[in-house]
Formats: sequence, structure tokens, C-alpha cells
Amino acid sequence: MRLGLGCAQLGNLYHEIDDDRARATVDAAWDAGVRYFDTAPHYGLGLSERRLGEALRERRRDQYTISTKVGRLLVGDPSYAGGMDTEGFVVPATHRRVWDFSRDGIRRSLEASLARLGLDRVDVALLHDPEEHAEVALRTGFPALAELREEGLVGAIGAGSKDAAILTRLVTECTPDVVMVAGRFTLLEQPALDTLLPTCAAAGVEVVNVGVFNSGLLAVDDPGADLPYEYGAAPAALVAKARAIAGVCDRHGTTLPAAALAFAAGHPAVTAVAGGADSPEQVRRNAALAIAPPPGSLWPALREAGLL
Repeated sequence: MRLGLGCAQLGNLYHEIDDDRARATVDAAWDAGVRYFDTAPHYGLGLSERRLGEALRERRRDQYTISTKVGRLLVGDPSYAGGMDTEGFVVPATHRRVWDFSRDGIRRSLEASLARLGLDRVDVALLHDPEEHAEVALRTGFPALAELREEGLVGAIGAGSKDAAILTRLVTECTPDVVMVAGRFTLLEQPALDTLLPTCAAAGVEVVNVGVFNSGLLAVDDPGADLPYEYGAAPAALVAKARAIAGVCDRHGTTLPAAALAFAAGHPAVTAVAGGADSPEQVRRNAALAIAPPPGSLWPALREAGLL
């Protein structure tokens, strides 16, 4: 399994962490062999990008891969009066996120990301959640990314979304190198399995699977109703299903998070799995789980129980 670090937590997702803990999290990932890091302007209004760039500043540039995203342009808020962000990140709301998939918006977004990261190029640039702006994203945003690729400011290009349908459209209507599917090929739910993953496999498009713990519900051995799903409260039916899966995992000598990671990497179209973490301990746990897959008997047991 090629394991990456999802860096939303470096932007204070759900709760605040300090700079030292953010740096230690990235360092722990590096020590565990992780060389792929995914971030976005959306994550903490640029905080994730700044922290990631600083943490990697002394590392050799040819030894790691960074992906970031475009389409949510950060614009300073002149009316800021001390409030906090309302989109899940514990940061001052000094900027507004403005959807902008225009050519100018894509270029401005990338330039700002490069400044925050302290880099002159990124390895992967992705349209961020384009599903509500599909036509302009596909017809204008993607060609703008292709221009940036030609100019050498980005390497691979594509899109990241939890909407499998828009990613499938991208693969069939455009020429992406990679897609990032969020929470749609997990142990809990697999809507990407019917069309997106086979389409990517046929087209030779790489798939990065993220949100593989469904925002937290699959991240612990014994899930409860207090855990998030889709960055909000988990529905009771999904909590019950996660607990049932955890019970089968326990009977087969493994854990829910171990099975979630292994399943997420199991399709041949998936080339990397990026798991989020907000502490060195979480990074080390995920890295250990990635090299200790569940027994093969788990999967038929889950299918027999109607859970997979």
C-alpha cells in the first residue's frame, strides 16, 4: 500500500493543534516512510499549506510528492471582526472561500498555494469539489490546469471530490492524470465501485483514495455515535453498520481501522491511500496498520453477513 498523509488536520480540522504538533505529525509521517502529502487552501484557510510547507522545507524536493487543490479561492475579508471559520476548521475567519473555476481563478489559486507552501511547483493539482460547478470546472477549469501543466508549474492534474459521478465525467470527457475520490470507496460504502473505478482502470487514470475512515467513523476499534461522518454527526444506521463490521473484524483477529485501510487500497485502480492524522501517534498507528493487513477470511465473512 502506498500510504499518504491527508493534511486537513494540519488546518485545525475539528479542533486546534499548535505548530509544534503539526510539525511533529509531518515528521512522524516522514519517519514512517510516507512521501505523499495532500493539502488544499480550504484546509484552515491556508493554514494547512503553510504548516506543510514549513515542515518539508529542509527535505529534498525530489523525495516527496505534494498535491493541492484549486477552485476555492481565498479572498481577504475586509469586514472581519474577530469571528471564527464556520466550515469545520478552528481558525480565525480572516478570509472567505470563493468558488472560482475560471482560468484566472485557477491560476491565482495555484500562485497563492505555491507562496504558502514555499514551492515553485506542485506535483499534483486537483479541481476541488467541482460537482456544483461542473460545466465551468470541466470546460474552463480543467483546460486551465492543463496550461499550468504545460508550463511546468504542476505535474499531474485532475480533480478531487466525494461525488463519484463528476469524477467519472472528468475521466470520460477530459484527460486527467489522476482523480481523488473522498469517502466513496470505503469499508462502509462503495458507490465508486460501479462506474468510477472501472472507468479509471480502463483509461489508465490513477486513483487516490481519501476519506477512507469516512471522516472518523471507521477510525476506531469500537465506533460510537459521537464520531463524525461526512464532517457532521453520524446517522444512527451507519453507526450500527460500522459497529457490526467492527464485531466481525474482532472475531477475525483484526480491527475496524485496519480493515478500513486494507479495503481502501484493495481495488487495482487505487494507487495510493491518504489517511488524515493530527498527531504523531495517529500517523504511526496508520503506518503500522498499513503493513499488517487483515486475514483473508474477513472479506467473505463480511459479505456473508451482508455488510460488504
